[in-house]
Amino acid sequence: MRILFLSRWFPYPMNNGSKIRIYNLLRGLSQHHEVTLLSFADQAGVSPEAPEIRAVCSKVQVIPWREFDPATLRARLGFFSLKPRSVVDTFSPEMATAITQALTAEKFDLVIASQLQMAAYAPYFRGLPAVFEEFEIGLFHDQAFSADGKIRLRRALTWFKLRLYLSRLLSRFRLVVMASERERELLARNSPQYRGRVEVIPNCLNVEEYPQVGVEKRANTLIFSGPFKYRVNYEAMTWFVGEVFPLILAQVPDTQLIITGDHENLPLPSLRNVTLSGYVDDIKSLIASCAVSVAPLLSGGGTRLKILEAMALGTPVVATSKGAEGLEARAGEHLLVADEAGEFAKCVIKTLQDESLRLRLAESAHRLVCEKYNWGSVLPVYLRLLEAAL
Repeated sequence: MRILFLSRWFPYPMNNGSKIRIYNLLRGLSQHHEVTLLSFADQAGVSPEAPEIRAVCSKVQVIPWREFDPATLRARLGFFSLKPRSVVDTFSPEMATAITQALTAEKFDLVIASQLQMAAYAPYFRGLPAVFEEFEIGLFHDQAFSADGKIRLRRALTWFKLRLYLSRLLSRFRLVVMASERERELLARNSPQYRGRVEVIPNCLNVEEYPQVGVEKRANTLIFSGPFKYRVNYEAMTWFVGEVFPLILAQVPDTQLIITGDHENLPLPSLRNVTLSGYVDDIKSLIASCAVSVAPLLSGGGTRLKILEAMALGTPVVATSKGAEGLEARAGEHLLVADEAGEFAKCVIKTLQDESLRLRLAESAHRLVCEKYNWGSVLPVYLRLLEAAL
């Protein structure tokens, strides 16, 4: 099969969850099919000749990405569009042209559009069978129903327009792939006519690439991995550093927090005992060396690769309910879960101070990842879904 894969993120280096998923999908697809990648360049220095990508894609083309800016004229005019403003403002004529040219020059059997930003180009697919990959509706839903005042009104309008937009857009796709059951339930509730073409393929890891790294654990060291460009991560760290971390420091004063990824110079409530490491080349060893991985997420959707990576590397996890959402992980067995600042701090402190608890959580979590979230067992299911979509 010849596949045209459209990506919002250039999948290398794999410095966020979406890139990890996309790269692993490309690698798995390339073992059975011929894949051409059309990707936006989400950061400076992206090269279509990157050997890691050329090893899994027969052809690669990169188009500049422009972030959504609500202050632009196009975004303001988007208030009068039936599409969400972010879709209107980030639409790229250059990407539309590249898709048209690719489909004119070569014969493809299937188009895979990763995330909403790429599904928006469905009118340019020339009627080819298409798959909407990793659609996350949960973030839009949660934003619409959690904000207050004028912000809530604006987000409610976005939610209304998204539902209206989806009623037309989804008709162009034979298959919609979502990363969790909760995401599928939300879509089925709001677009019930498409219930039959929605499947769940969770975020996974190549578990064999996550051996128990032989590094010594750093006592009383916490880690959070995730760039602030994804505002859900920044929201999580603002809450954690401002409300939870001081409670931990009051009981365990030498606790250190490491935050990896691009922080975009965004401010945090405090930097006491906080290290902003930026991009880390050997992130696996760093995660494995920390005593606890925290996932204090308050919004967002899908399944959290940051949690799966920590579990695969033997680092126990403390998360919010939202952070653990979408995972078949049981609180108290695979991780600890708390949503209030005081309870979250207690869970972290307990894990830091109880070695037997850390070992028990780490062992059961590692078994869970091997059984449920390994691409080696999940990818064949994905490939069968693609065949059925044809």
